[in-house]
Amino acid sequence: MCNFATSKTKKHEMQVASINPAQRMIIESFAATKDEQELNDLMDMLRDFYANRLKREMQRLWDNGSFDQQRLDALAQEHNRTPYKK
Repeated sequence: MCNFATSKTKKHEMQVASINPAQRMIIESFAATKDEQELNDLMDMLRDFYANRLKREMQRLWDNGSFDQQRLDALAQEHNRTPYKK
C-alpha cells in the first residue's frame, strides 16, 4: 500500500488515505493513456465492467426473490431527490 501525507493549502487541508493495489493499477492505467481516445476507451471498459457487475447482482437478487416486480414498481414511485433550500 502507498501512504500519502497531508497536503495543506491556504484555503483547505486535504488528506489522502492509503491506496490499495487495485486503486494503484487504475491510477497507473489512466496515467499511461497516450491520447483522449485511449482515455475514452479505458473509461468505457470501466463503465462496462461495473454495468455488468450490477446486472449480475440484480439478476441474483431477482432469482433469489429479494427483488421482484412489486419492489421495482415501488421504487419507480419513490421520490429520492435531496430537498434544496430556497
